[in-house]
Amino acid sequence: MLLWLVLSALTLVTIDTRAGGSGVIGQIRAKAHDAFAPVQDATHSALRPVGNFFTGVVHYGELKSENARLRDELAKVRGQQLQAADAQRELQLLLDQQHLDFVGNIPTVAAQVVDTSSSNFELSVQVNRGTSSGVAAGMPVVAAAGLVGRVVEVSAKRATVLLLTDPTFSVGVRLTANGDTGVANGRGRDNPMTIDLVPPNTRLNHGDVLLTSGLQLERFPKGIPVGRVDAVKQQPGALQEDVTMNPIVDLSRLEFVQVLQWSPQ
Repeated sequence: MLLWLVLSALTLVTIDTRAGGSGVIGQIRAKAHDAFAPVQDATHSALRPVGNFFTGVVHYGELKSENARLRDELAKVRGQQLQAADAQRELQLLLDQQHLDFVGNIPTVAAQVVDTSSSNFELSVQVNRGTSSGVAAGMPVVAAAGLVGRVVEVSAKRATVLLLTDPTFSVGVRLTANGDTGVANGRGRDNPMTIDLVPPNTRLNHGDVLLTSGLQLERFPKGIPVGRVDAVKQQPGALQEDVTMNPIVDLSRLEFVQVLQWSPQ
């Protein structure tokens, strides 16, 4: 039927052209255009999604590139925020060490931890100060909370600090206000320190803070916080109490320390 209409329309158009395009034939030609208008509209509508698809492909590539650029910028901003937060945290750590009441008027050298010992036989850290900064072997090392250890090796630009949890480390501590003292000994990583020479019936409670005793020939000045009492046990007939203590400084998170320019009197 559609083919017949097309052929009829073409024939009429030809006749109308020869006749000058007037009269009845002109009217028929106009009606033929009107008849084919819906077909043309449908064709355009059918082809429009195809055009939109290719246009969308082009825009998709642009949007993808823009999204990638925005993600990169966001990552940079987040990185800058993290760096700023870390710098602020480090600044606060340094500020916390500017006024250590337990240091008194002892000169100090600020240092940053640059390496930790990977050996299970020695618990130590390296700091970025040495003899050129006035650091010497035997000097005590502290952090904001209290005792860290002592310098055992030193070069011009580096120093090795033996941590107080090392099995070879010991420090005299004051147990009570009445003058009782004991000796704290390291027992290795993640193990509480033991307190030797604690007289029987010494009044100690869980959480009590123990300070350096500062007795004559001690390696550390008096009054530096060392640790908190973890447990106290009284064995029948024993000549001393069993006391354990945890370091007051978190030695697993050391970043900045102060070396005390002090030697035993």
